Amino acid sequence: MRALLLPLAALPLAAASAQPAPDPAALKASITALVGFGTRHTLSTTTDPKRGIGAARRWAASRFEAMGAACGKCLAVETIGAPFTGPRAPNGVRVEDVIAIQRGTGDPDRVIIIQGHIDSRVNDVMDVTTDAPGANDDASGTALVLEAARLLSREKFAATIVYAALSGEEQGLWGGKLLADTAKARGWKVAAVLNNDIVGNTHGIGGEHIDNRVRVFSEGIGIAGDLAALRAQRGIGGEDDSPSRALAKAVLRVAGAQQGLGLEAVAMRRPDRFGRGGDHIPFLEAGFPAVRFTEATENYDRQHQTVRTEGSRRYGDTIEFVDFPYLAKVTALNVAVARELATAPAAPASASIAGGGSDDTTVSWATVPGASGYRIRWRRADQSRWTDSRDVGAEASSLKLERINIDDNFFGVSALSAGGAESIVSFAGVPPRPAPGTVR
Repeated sequence: MRALLLPLAALPLAAASAQPAPDPAALKASITALVGFGTRHTLSTTTDPKRGIGAARRWAASRFEAMGAACGKCLAVETIGAPFTGPRAPNGVRVEDVIAIQRGTGDPDRVIIIQGHIDSRVNDVMDVTTDAPGANDDASGTALVLEAARLLSREKFAATIVYAALSGEEQGLWGGKLLADTAKARGWKVAAVLNNDIVGNTHGIGGEHIDNRVRVFSEGIGIAGDLAALRAQRGIGGEDDSPSRALAKAVLRVAGAQQGLGLEAVAMRRPDRFGRGGDHIPFLEAGFPAVRFTEATENYDRQHQTVRTEGSRRYGDTIEFVDFPYLAKVTALNVAVARELATAPAAPASASIAGGGSDDTTVSWATVPGASGYRIRWRRADQSRWTDSRDVGAEASSLKLERINIDDNFFGVSALSAGGAESIVSFAGVPPRPAPGTVR
């Protein structure tokens, strides 16, 4: 089909609406409440009304319920659970996640998840009674999720947004697995998982202070890919353009468009920090696009530490070390990314290229119901970020790029809404893959 070319200005990036910005005071109030439960160890008491993981989860559910009441019951709040057993819970434990579902109005089966884990721990992962404030790891992520829900629940979106406070992260990423399994069982087409874990500190253990960057971790070669798909990805040089890596690039694009935010998103080209993991990993294992947000500089004396002082060295993850204006910036970025992706159409299920032996490249893609147009992106093959683009109308399913050599460039296609919101980019060249979020 002949491409209908549109000027880039006709389909601009969806601008952030005039919604209130994240409130540092609200974030502080949430973390103060979470710290106040003493310990939130997954194996701690579930019956005490004021202490332990059970009280913390009930508090989170009550917060979601209040937000749902304020938006005319736009949030369906539930607690999901399942038993888990492992080295850190040899006698077994019921892991429960508190989720709030904001159902989409146009494409409700497509789901964007914003999540953080509510549980905490000290040095001894089996110690279920000692105070474990977990102010930054990961009350900061849970507070971010709550604040994102408060802000985004005031709006309506085509896709569904799920806000999640997960348990069992410190025992084996069990809360993430529980929610990933739930997503599969319910047939959710998960388009993006934004996992927030350790996102409130700006003072590193080496003394550095960084309050203008956040790291975004993503996988390249998909852990859930079958051998044939992995070989095809390698064969066309698509190692940097997996669905999760495409999601990370979308985060960077949105961050760059947030004028005045003062926060740079930095793409970390590995699934997580070296030798460590987070609740996005079970989603990657299930074949869902997922990334992890983590502060730019970490202080390991304030992670998994019993609160204490040894000489002049202070240990413990306490609230005094959380930078709330910085946490508000990371929250604002999550909100902007979720807003963009929940407003945009689904990404094209497949895209391909042709033109070997010529100086022109033809890009073709599967059309997307409800898309108002498409953005064909390309970059030189020694680059990681998309540098060039051309927009076409909704009727188009292919575009010939004259004098753009197929061997010297990489190509991709995203779908656009009427207002210019852009999906993640589907890399062109890999054989057709399932729709984003479909288990591979």
